[in-house]
Amino acid sequence: MTNKLTFIHAADLHLDSPFKGLANIPEHIFSDVLESIYEALGRLVQAAIDMEVDFVLLSGDLFDNERQSLKAQITLRNAFEKLKSHEIHVYLSYGNHDNINGNVHPIEYPDNVYYFPDERVRSVIFQKSGRPKAVIYGFSYENQAVLTNKSHEYEVENPSIPFHIAMLHGSIASNTEHDTYAPFQLNDLTNKGMDYWALGHIHKRGIIKEDPPIVYPGNIQGRHRKELGEKGCYHVTLTETGSTLTFLPLQSIIFNTLTLDISKCKSVDQLEDMLKKHIDKHLKNSPQLIDLTLHSKEEQQIMQNDFIIEDLIDIVNDHYIKQKNWLYIYKFNINKQYVNEENKFLSNDIFLGELTRQMNEESITPYLNDLYQHRQARKYLEDLSEEEQDKVKQEAYQLLMETLLP
Repeated sequence: MTNKLTFIHAADLHLDSPFKGLANIPEHIFSDVLESIYEALGRLVQAAIDMEVDFVLLSGDLFDNERQSLKAQITLRNAFEKLKSHEIHVYLSYGNHDNINGNVHPIEYPDNVYYFPDERVRSVIFQKSGRPKAVIYGFSYENQAVLTNKSHEYEVENPSIPFHIAMLHGSIASNTEHDTYAPFQLNDLTNKGMDYWALGHIHKRGIIKEDPPIVYPGNIQGRHRKELGEKGCYHVTLTETGSTLTFLPLQSIIFNTLTLDISKCKSVDQLEDMLKKHIDKHLKNSPQLIDLTLHSKEEQQIMQNDFIIEDLIDIVNDHYIKQKNWLYIYKFNINKQYVNEENKFLSNDIFLGELTRQMNEESITPYLNDLYQHRQARKYLEDLSEEEQDKVKQEAYQLLMETLLP
């Protein structure tokens, strides 16, 4: 009989996430947002039950911080108990956000759950019908950071057991988009003889290698404007001849961006009509939070009055917020272009010329230091990417030009 193994691979649940940058959305929507991660967790559990998987892998950062709320801990325990009632095992590791030493009030999990207890790579055997079916390897973060390459500690044990699965919460050493923890090179993993690498830490899902599968499932629910689109987990089937991976969306709310060129809009009515037509094309089976950018290549009367745009956004939100799968524009940016004015005045104005040079050449980082070093604010902030820094500079420059140009 052909050996077969089925499981769900998820990571980065981030229970207790504060959901940054959403302070101004309506209260009832924010309530839905706060519950979205717990709803995604419920969908994960139900998917495991419906698909009758052998076990669930959770590769780190189950919680958003090391001091978890009682609600988050009990909700997760209840999820594990529901899986136990269907004889589904759970294997989990703790990551940099929920390291073991920071958790001072741990909840006891049911006996279908195994967690890796420290930073030494260990193994545990999964048995099915009384026979060893898989060896699962992994470790947990004891403190907030693991800076060494842990991949060298993974070694196949009991080769006679059909499947070998490695759990690793970390990132490729060359990845500069995230904090680099437990760094590894791709070759470090491919040469270990594992049948599957269940990764965590990176919130953008991706199969970075197919043979053997080396997989980031991403997080199960987007939490801010950087975490766009569908979020979820992978349903994995391993056999002696290969693997099958299917992405399962779990999110209850989607973060998305929408950019519109409104150069041809001459009135508010035209702008409203264009906005609704584009939004209708982007409606999905999940509620959405939209980061909207409006830009124009021409100078227009409607673009000169920010209050008119704000009122229009409110009207559009009122229209879509009443739907079951609601849509809400929680952030918008008006990108006005002043190419002709700049060329005309910068050539004759020393001050504006120097201001433009400074804006183009200077980094905004020194000006953000006080904010990012603030004791309370810094825990809610993430580092800005180069693209985001450029956007901040562009918006600041645009505001200055609106104020200074005749």
